[in-house]
Amino acid sequence: TESKYHSRGGDLKSRSTELGSAVTGTSLTPVLPASSTAKKIIVLSGESRKELAKQAKVTKEERRAQIDGRHRYLISRLADGIDLSEQQVEETIISDDKFQLIEQFFAPNGLKKLLFFYQDVLQQKSNASLRPDGSTNNLPQKKLFITMGSTEDFTGTCAFFLRTSDEVITASNVSQEVHFGMFDCTNGNILQGLEFFLSQIIIPALKSQQNWGAVKEGLKNSQIQEFLYAVDKFVSTLSSSRQNIEDKIQLTKVDIDIYVRNLQNPSDYITAG
Repeated sequence: TESKYHSRGGDLKSRSTELGSAVTGTSLTPVLPASSTAKKIIVLSGESRKELAKQAKVTKEERRAQIDGRHRYLISRLADGIDLSEQQVEETIISDDKFQLIEQFFAPNGLKKLLFFYQDVLQQKSNASLRPDGSTNNLPQKKLFITMGSTEDFTGTCAFFLRTSDEVITASNVSQEVHFGMFDCTNGNILQGLEFFLSQIIIPALKSQQNWGAVKEGLKNSQIQEFLYAVDKFVSTLSSSRQNIEDKIQLTKVDIDIYVRNLQNPSDYITAG
């Protein structure tokens, strides 16, 4: 619930808007800002927090009941790739506010990709107290979460699931229709992660590929050879670009105060110059 305050004729009036039916009838303790430009802080009462926690628990159990063989396949792949237990991955998934993306991925003509980031995220301690300005002490902590890939900075590991057909994903076809991969971007070095992924995983897999569908000649086919050459060339260009960026010139910072603190007259400026 959000409380908005406005002054009319010296009176302070309050308007409240509901945030879902889960908190209907609960109360809020408003904390008025010290000045008109300060941020407004809303503190939920103990009753409101309990009600929200209760609703969150109900939602988690409803999602847990939906888990079937398809979800188990995703969970097992994530657990193996990220070195978490399957129970930890399951709890993370059913607690994620983007859980519906998994169902959209399984649906006929659904999403073509499903992304998970595993990286440091600022977490607020459950027992942290508010500072005078309303902020709290946040600590970085590893977290696995579902993402669209366009709203959060990518600084850790990306685990992805891809599908190439429009068929509905079922428990019987999930292992054939869904492909799993991981992309490491530790410390935000995306180019290096992409270069490693292509050169050490994708290209070796392509060059060892025996079945190329309608192309009977396989690797002997001229179009296949041109394709592999283009991929090799792209990786080489990517590597050169990365090295150029890493080898960029870093100008040394100079403390100019020692040069200007004693400048008093034009002759001092000439000497300094």
